[in-house]
This record gives sequence, C-alpha cells and structure tokens, in this order.
Amino acid sequence: MASRRPASRSGVRTVIASRIFAPEPSAASLRLSALAAELDERGVDVRVLTTRPPRGTATGPDLGLDVRRWPVLRDRSGYVRGYLPYLSFDAPLFVRVLFGARGDVYVCEPPPTTGFFLRLACAIARRPYVYYAADIWSDAAQATGAPDLVIRTLRSLESFAIRGAQGVIVVTDGVASRVAALAPGANAHVVGHGVDLNRFSPDGGEIANRADIVYVGSASEWHGAEIAVRAVIDVLRSEPKTTAAFVGQGSSWPALRAAVYEAGLSERIRFVATVPPEQAAAWLRGARVSLATLVPGQGYDFAVPTKLYASVAVGTPVAYAGPDPVRGVVNQNELGRGVEYDEQALADAIRELLVTDRPEARKRLTSWAHANVSARAVARRSADAILAVAGTVTAGSGRRR
Repeated sequence: MASRRPASRSGVRTVIASRIFAPEPSAASLRLSALAAELDERGVDVRVLTTRPPRGTATGPDLGLDVRRWPVLRDRSGYVRGYLPYLSFDAPLFVRVLFGARGDVYVCEPPPTTGFFLRLACAIARRPYVYYAADIWSDAAQATGAPDLVIRTLRSLESFAIRGAQGVIVVTDGVASRVAALAPGANAHVVGHGVDLNRFSPDGGEIANRADIVYVGSASEWHGAEIAVRAVIDVLRSEPKTTAAFVGQGSSWPALRAAVYEAGLSERIRFVATVPPEQAAAWLRGARVSLATLVPGQGYDFAVPTKLYASVAVGTPVAYAGPDPVRGVVNQNELGRGVEYDEQALADAIRELLVTDRPEARKRLTSWAHANVSARAVARRSADAILAVAGTVTAGSGRRR
C-alpha cells in the first residue's frame, strides 16, 4: 500500500530499494527513514520499494512518502534473512525497477544480492544508482565462519554491486578502506553513523519493570554476545538485587537463553523480542549500563555496533568488549568502559559503570551524541552524495541542471 506525496518541486526523482524500512524496527529502517525525510524536505520526489512488515509490527508515524511494499518470505523470527527470503525481494525488485516509474537515481542497501539485481536493472534502464554500504557483508560472513565458497560468492556479488554504483555511501573510514579493496576507484562518501536523537533522547518514558543492565539489538555470530551474557551472570551472582534484559533477536539468541537457564537466573535476566525504536529507547533510558560486543580478529574489526551510539544518545554509559577503533572511541570520549573481548574484563567494566554518577554521565553522553552521531547530519551528508549523482547544481538546493 502506498502513502502518496505531492509532486516534487525540484523534479529530481529518487528511488530507495531496501528489504527493510519503517516501521520494521532496525538500524537500516532508522537510517533510511532519516534519509528519505531529508530528501523529501529538499523537494525531491522519493519513492521507496520495500517489503510488507511482519505481522504485529507497530504502525509507526506516517512519513508521508510514496512507499511501495511487496510480500516476501521471512525466517522464523520474522526477519528477511537467508537465500530464499532475499531472492523473494530481489528478483521482483528487478522487475519493479524496470517496469515501474523511473527514478533519476536509485539507492540500495545490502544485502549484496539487492545490489546485484539493482545493477542489472539500472544498466538496462540506463539509470545511476548509489550503494549504501553500512556494512561489508562478505567480511561479516567470514567473521561467522561461513564456508569459503559462500564467502567467495558473497564477495563477488558485493564487489559487482559496488563497482557498478556511481556513488558509494560508507559509514566509517574502515568501511571505506574495505570498499576500496573490493572496488578500486569507487566514488566513496564517508557519512558516519547516526542516531535519531528525537527518538533516542534522555527525555521520555522508561520501561515500567526496567532492568539495570540491558543489551538492545541484534546478537549474531560476529557480535559475540555470548561473553556479554556470561559477564552479566558473573555480575548478578555477586549483586543479588541487580537485574538484566536482552532485547532483540539474532542467531545467538538460543545460546544466550540456554546460558541463563543453566545459571538458574531466568527470573532476573529477561529476554524480550525486537521492539520498536521508542521502546528500545525506553529500555536503554531506564538502565544503568548497556552492553555492546564485537568478536575481534575475524576480519571485521572496523564494524561499529550501532546499539552503542543509541545508548549514548539517551545518556546511558556502555560497557563495550571488542577491538579498536571502537574501544578507543568509548574510552577516549568517556562513553563508558571499553575493554578487550574478555568475559572477566567485561564483568569488571559493568560493575564499575553500575555505580557511575548517572546525572553527570547523562549530560556528558548526550552532549557528545548531539555533536557526533546525529542521524539528521548523516542524512544530510548522504543526500548530498545522492543528489550529486542525480546531477544537481548544488546538493542543498535539490534543483536539477
């Protein structure tokens, strides 16, 4: 079902293609919603080609955009993940681009299969596209220990998708270096990571039955959240009144639940399915410390768990276990405690942060978030790159040549 928007004042037409979009809760949804809103404010005609959200998804605010949704296959958790689910979006996308209303520029998110099909369609339609590399999927697959054949295939698809793009939006210098390795000469634009500071702010409600320690977001193999749950178990055994919650989903979820059950702490460590951004913010806001982890040495050390920045935005310090550069960012900016990927070190960091002066920390953290991780600022930089590809005189004006 499409939500109609008046004709653009600028005449520039942008089409965003993504298997995930609002109101489905994810970092990609927040990132792309902010981008679409920024383009719309500049007078650009924005159309979104995406999927129908899973049943039970909260409606969310009406963005006033032309959003075209397609039914897709989802895994047991309701996520579009896996070969057949990806294909159920990507193959129809090829047809939707070729036979739908033409855009002046297209924008796509990973997985690389989406970029593969979009490159083919845009080549036939003779239209440029921009690849939004918020992540390097082949590196993530390698970090999870995927078979070599899968990694090589994914890397070829990813390289093909990036090499065909007239512009590549990247979130960090680390991702930019990986893009350069996959596609030498790629026209990359580093825009940074962003957080919706209206949703993730220190002001607002908290969860009624809040937890002292929270992990909010995905927990996949490359996150390595298993040490987070073990560290929490260690802390709770010495802190009888402390509670914790893991909010989200991911391939590691069953192992995390099993560890808590075996420890006999199911009543004090809760597991909650993925929630809308407003509720995620409420969980973080009510906590004394949040958790973020990243497995080192898997060829994926440049990644940034965005849950870290969401926590900082609401004013809750983060206990992070993983490699640099994120560990250095946490410690140098006093965003919490960054330690090596070690269970005992993480447990000690959690204990230290549990007694942190909350009002003082909240003020420092939120000030840093506003200066460094505003989603609006990221969306502005991303829109500049997209409109440059579309052929504008000035990216800020949104007027075509």
